[in-house]
Amino acid sequence: MDYRLKKEKDFNAVFKQGKRIFSKNLTLIYLEKEELKAGFAVGKKHGGSVQRNKIKRYLRESFRSFIPVLRKNFFFVFIPKIQEEYSVKEFVESMNYIFKKGNFLL
Repeated sequence: MDYRLKKEKDFNAVFKQGKRIFSKNLTLIYLEKEELKAGFAVGKKHGGSVQRNKIKRYLRESFRSFIPVLRKNFFFVFIPKIQEEYSVKEFVESMNYIFKKGNFLL
C-alpha cells in the first residue's frame, strides 16, 4: 500500500483545513480523512534539490517505522525546520513526540 500524499488538491486541503502540532525540528499539519497518507514539504530554504531530496528520504524512512502503530484515518504533511544537520534519528524522535502529543498512536 502506498501511503504517500501526492496530489496537489490533497496537499492544499491539508494546508487550508489542517491543524498543526510543533516539535523541536518538525511541524506536522494533519487533517482527518478516510485513509492514512503522508506528504513531506521541504522548501527551497533548506538548500538545493540534492539536499531537499535527502531530507525527504530521511522523513519517509522515519515515517515508515510508525505506519503499523498509527491510526489509519489521517492525512499528514511534515515540514522540517531549518537546521545545519539532519538525521533519521532526530526525525524519529520528533515524530514520536508529535504522534504522542496528537494522540495518533493506536
